[in-house]
Amino acid sequence: MPALRLILGDQLSPEISSLRDIDPQSDMILIAEVMEEATYVRHHMRKIAFLFSAMRHFAIELESAGYSVRYVRLDDEENLGSLRTEVARTLEDHPEQFDRLVITKPGEWRLLQEMETWSGLFEAEIELRGDDRFIASLSEFEDWAEGRKQLRMEYFYREMRKKTGLLMEGEAPAGGKWNFDQENRKRLPKTAVPPPRKMFTPDKITSETLDLVEARFGDHFGSLESFDLPVTRKQAEAARDHFMYEILPGFGDYQDAMATGEAFLWHSLLSATLNCGLLDPLDLCQRAEAAWKEGTAPLNAVEGFVRQILGWREYVRGLYWLEMPDYGARNFLDARRSLPEFYWTGETQMRCMREAISHTARHAYSHHIQRLMVTGNFALLAGLHPDEVNEWYMIVYADAYEWVELPNTHGMALFADGGKMASKPYAASANYIDKMSDYCGNCEYDPKARTGETACPFNFLYWDFLARNENKLRGNPRMSLSYRNLDRKPPEEIAEMRNLASDFLSDIGALARENDEPD
Repeated sequence: MPALRLILGDQLSPEISSLRDIDPQSDMILIAEVMEEATYVRHHMRKIAFLFSAMRHFAIELESAGYSVRYVRLDDEENLGSLRTEVARTLEDHPEQFDRLVITKPGEWRLLQEMETWSGLFEAEIELRGDDRFIASLSEFEDWAEGRKQLRMEYFYREMRKKTGLLMEGEAPAGGKWNFDQENRKRLPKTAVPPPRKMFTPDKITSETLDLVEARFGDHFGSLESFDLPVTRKQAEAARDHFMYEILPGFGDYQDAMATGEAFLWHSLLSATLNCGLLDPLDLCQRAEAAWKEGTAPLNAVEGFVRQILGWREYVRGLYWLEMPDYGARNFLDARRSLPEFYWTGETQMRCMREAISHTARHAYSHHIQRLMVTGNFALLAGLHPDEVNEWYMIVYADAYEWVELPNTHGMALFADGGKMASKPYAASANYIDKMSDYCGNCEYDPKARTGETACPFNFLYWDFLARNENKLRGNPRMSLSYRNLDRKPPEEIAEMRNLASDFLSDIGALARENDEPD
């Protein structure tokens, strides 16, 4: 049965399930740049350029392997703007040629729901296949989660280590511990020099893509300046190898560190190419393990890197599909304030926020601690509405797809799911940022002050957060120390901090959303 095989922009792998039994003589592969997918949120310019260029290069890779590829560019005059209409147009252009439409299930709920309605639209039989590029299947995650009141990543991660044998010594974890997180929290020394990164000069295809994105999406967030992302499999593998040999050895110690003017430090920068299919997750973990066995990278670095992929990445994907479709609608802390404008402009006196947002605007990237403990922590403390925060994270990062973004933001950063993912809110005052970065040194705010004109907003917002959410959080055993500290504070100091919080949030435009007041 000749088949039309649809490949999505985050399925750029020749091993994708939709291509597994392809017949080069009779089947055709369809890849389409469509406005609907480029604008369902106003994606960062750099993300659109990265994906379109990677898609174009992947089409050439497939054609070189002998496959028939129909590639629809965004600027093709006949492009109808959506995946559904491009599938329909392809089938109409090849009447009676294709009996089947074969698709690997998309990673986002909204798109899967749409595709499940296509069976009534096309004469071709629709075959939706599971995405087996992940290390754990969705059924495996469901089996692990069944009967558990709390779904903690750490315990899932241990099961994945046992399943794969990664960093295992028989039945025991390598080094005697499952998790070396406590050894990943060193502050960056002033004399430390982050390693140089491997950069890639745009070829003709990428340059044409950049021109297209500038013309069509020039009013989107971000910048295309100095575009240097890997957009081919060969480039992605070169970036992978550079990380494994040159950068991974220092990753463990400074995994949580932040530094002024340093967007990358020792982080891998592999998530965008991994999430679109140019790299394989198990292969990355095995290569990191090999570096440890060869003695070129320490265990705390390798375990930290493996945990990000084998642990977090697999875990959030499983949680997303287990909890959808209503997961994103939860708002446990009743957070209702609007996102301040400085999340888009970076124009704020808070140096930590300015740094994280400026890195994001320039690179469509910031590392996980900036996402969780700076921009995410501020959103949590300020009570920003989860819908607006989730949309921001979806827009601004090149590696963002809802399956990975929503659990990390909604559950981990915002505690909007009420503890399904995290055992407590990751709320922190300025002390954490001061400890893990040099941001506070030249900031206009004092990280030690809770009240007064120079008080750091992270401080008075932290205590306001505890007071505001006392009814929902005081009973959490992991919050007991925080509330004991709150109880020790004089009532007049608490009142002053809460007044500062209210005035500050009003001044920055983080106001309660209209028609969204509590019942």
